[in-house]
Amino acid sequence: MTRWTVRRLRRPDAAVTLYCFPHAGGSPGEYVRWSDDLPEFQVWGVHLPGRTTRAGEPPYTEMASLVRDLVAAVPFAERSVFLGHSLGALVAFETARELRRRGRPQPEGLIVSSCPAPPYPERGESLSALADDELLGRATELWGLPAADLSADPALQAHALACLRNDLALLENYRYRPEEPLDAWLHVLRGDREPTRADAPTWRAQTRGPIGETLLPGGHFYFREQRHETLRAVRETVLTRGGRQCAE
Repeated sequence: MTRWTVRRLRRPDAAVTLYCFPHAGGSPGEYVRWSDDLPEFQVWGVHLPGRTTRAGEPPYTEMASLVRDLVAAVPFAERSVFLGHSLGALVAFETARELRRRGRPQPEGLIVSSCPAPPYPERGESLSALADDELLGRATELWGLPAADLSADPALQAHALACLRNDLALLENYRYRPEEPLDAWLHVLRGDREPTRADAPTWRAQTRGPIGETLLPGGHFYFREQRHETLRAVRETVLTRGGRQCAE
């Protein structure tokens, strides 16, 4: 397709295309592997510059230019659902709004995972400006990143921290601009030990469509602990257009 998207399996007969937007410091590989367990969907991972095979490209640190270039490069499917985790949920949300601005088909639904609704709360500290050891410590404290695994491979740790630092700068520079709510359904996924407020009521103002929520055991990366349950929730949510199991 383009260097902006990657896939594991090709499913030309899939009724719905699921675009997965990774978390800060993340890569699409973790998400495209979900296609093994989601046979009903064509799964694409959104691949941003500054990581893995795009490591040599300059990363984005400003949301508006990121979504403009992403939308210009990717011919999003006519019928699609966006799923984003953490920072990826904000990128998915802003991408949907950019598609609307351009008069192009928008996702019929958004699954926002472990992400507070815009306007995003301002953080007192600038994590992107921390030294590597401090950044790794704060990231582990806040989100439970596997510090021990990273420290075993210095090259991997350096690359992972560079990706994380760039994405945190993108988040810290993000400024929400009010617009009309989306018409898509919206569903919130989050862990029951999530350190930030990321629930359905906070997202209510961002869509005119139905809104739902699924709470799963775990922290910020609950989907790594509850893979089967997470993918079951994703499948049921998409196939029932938001589930409608949560009150409006």
